[in-house]
Parts: sequence; structure tokens; C-alpha cells
Amino acid sequence: MTLQTPLPCPEFFDPTRLDAVYRVPYQTRATEAQAWSAQHHIRPASEDIFRICLLLIDVQNTFCLPEFELFVGGRSGRGAIADNERLCQFIYRNLGTLTAIAPTLDTHTAAQIFHPLFWVNDQNLHPEPMTMIDYADVVAGKWQVNPAIAPYFGQASLSEFALHYTRQLSEAGKYPLTIWPYHSMLGGIGHALVSAIEEACFFHSIARNSPTQYEIKGSNPLTENYSVLRPEVLEDGHGDAIAHKNNRFTDTLLAFDAVIVAGQAQSHCVAWTVDDLLTEIRLRDPQLAQKIYLLEDCTSPVVVPGVVDFTEQAEAAYDRFATAGMHRVKSTVPLHDWPGLALI
Repeated sequence: MTLQTPLPCPEFFDPTRLDAVYRVPYQTRATEAQAWSAQHHIRPASEDIFRICLLLIDVQNTFCLPEFELFVGGRSGRGAIADNERLCQFIYRNLGTLTAIAPTLDTHTAAQIFHPLFWVNDQNLHPEPMTMIDYADVVAGKWQVNPAIAPYFGQASLSEFALHYTRQLSEAGKYPLTIWPYHSMLGGIGHALVSAIEEACFFHSIARNSPTQYEIKGSNPLTENYSVLRPEVLEDGHGDAIAHKNNRFTDTLLAFDAVIVAGQAQSHCVAWTVDDLLTEIRLRDPQLAQKIYLLEDCTSPVVVPGVVDFTEQAEAAYDRFATAGMHRVKSTVPLHDWPGLALI
């Protein structure tokens, strides 16, 4: 089998609309995709001998558009917009080679442990977004569980759980609990995929007869869930499970011959997901790391000018992944020039 020659982008693709929210004309695009498939002799994905999955981490409005809550601008200030332009072009150019596209969807409600509503101080005020809450803060009573929402949770003592949770993060060497702006709210526009990305995924699904494989994450109110493969904390202080690893999705990804990873943000949800994938790979077979390709020009780190800059942490994570055998690649380089794919 040989990799298909890169295809052109369809005429409807408009790179000036990467920062716009619009309705995808599904029936029109479906008709065009079927014609595109016939014109370019694109075969059904079920016939692929070498199977490639494009894993898209949280390419949602809430992270990718400047007017939304957690726009990932990177140091350039336009990070996610530029990333998604390259990502759309990558999908269209490699439409006949990508077997499946699997977008993750960060999915939240207001009352979650990382949102302001969950916490109050001694004046009954909620923390501002980007507040860091560590174990010492909870012990000292600087921040405590909002008693007005405590009855809605299944924990007998939510305050006891808050102590356990922040201690677990510290002992595991993870970032302190970050209070994020309300974001990726289920049912809201911010939760949706970026329109141009959704359009590309839909076009691919019709052209290749390959349903887009959406994966929900982040809905558990008692834990952060940066990675799609596992939440930050799995048990309460008594050892009872509050959440579980996503072994099913891990198995799905590792069943492919190659997995290409892109999305937002490089320093958080992307890095956490790849790190958890690497952990599973090391348990099964370290050689499996060679099937993972990190599309490094289609992801950006969290940077809030004057507040936080996770660029160096993101780069360090990607260097570590490469040392483990994963590949750092560019979307503009043809697939047949990627390491390990030249002979396919």
C-alpha cells in the first residue's frame, strides 16, 4: 500500500473563517463530499490496510476563538486560529489516507471542582478565575467548599474530600487546582467544535464512509480531567472510586497503526493525554510509542500575558515524549516523509 497523493483543499474551505462560528450546510457538504470522493478515487476507510487515526484534543470554540473563555493564543496571540488553519488543510490534503478522526469534547457544567461556584472564602466570595488552590489553602480555610452546593454532591463530607483532593494533586506532583473561567459548558456554543474543523470532520466522514468518533471528557464534578484517558484523581479519601480510567478509548487508539495528535492546549489537555497514553504504552509495549505522531504546528500552549506562560513546560513535555519514541512532526510535511511512514 502507498500513501495517497496529497489532495487539494475543496473550494468551500475559507481560511479567513477560522475564527468564525457558522452553521455547516450538512446536506450540501455531503453531496460535495460524495462527488469529491468519486473525482479523487477515495476509497472507503474500511478498506484501509494501514489505519491512521487523527486525534483532535478539544478543538472547541471555548479554547480556539478569541472572544471565548479560554482562548489559547500562545505567545503569538493567534495560536489556536493559526493551528486550526493548518489543521483543516492537513485534513483535506490527507482525506484519502486518514482512516478515522476522533475529536475529544471537554464537557462541563457550572458546579465542578475547578469552577468558581464550588468554592468560597470567609466572606462568602468565590475565587476569581486563574486562582490556584493548594492543600495548604484548604487546610488554612482560605478556601472552602461552598455550603450552598454541597447537598448536590454524593460525598458525605465534601469538605473532607476537598482536603483529600488537593493533597492528592500535591503528592502526585501535578499542577495545583486551578480555578478556570466557566468554559466548555454543555449545551453552549463554547462546547461546540470550531465550525471549520467540524466542517472538515463532517466532509471526511462522508467522503471516506467513516463516522467521526467523538469522545466526551470532563463531566465528572469532583475531579479535573485534562486528559481524555483519565481524570486527575480516581478515588476519595476512603479509597472508593469517584472516576475511572478510559481504558476503552486507550484500546481504541492503540489498535490503529498510527495516531496523529493535535489540538489544545499543548501544555494541558494535549500534554496530559499524551502522557497518559505513554504510561499505558510503557505498561504494554514501549515500542508502541513509535506509532504516535505529535502534530506540533497544530497545537499551542496556554499563555496569559502577565499571568502565566506554560510554553517551556509544553516544550519539555514534547521533548520527553520524543525521547520515549514518539515523533514530533509538521502538518506541512507530506506523510510519506514522516519517520516510519516512508515505506507504507
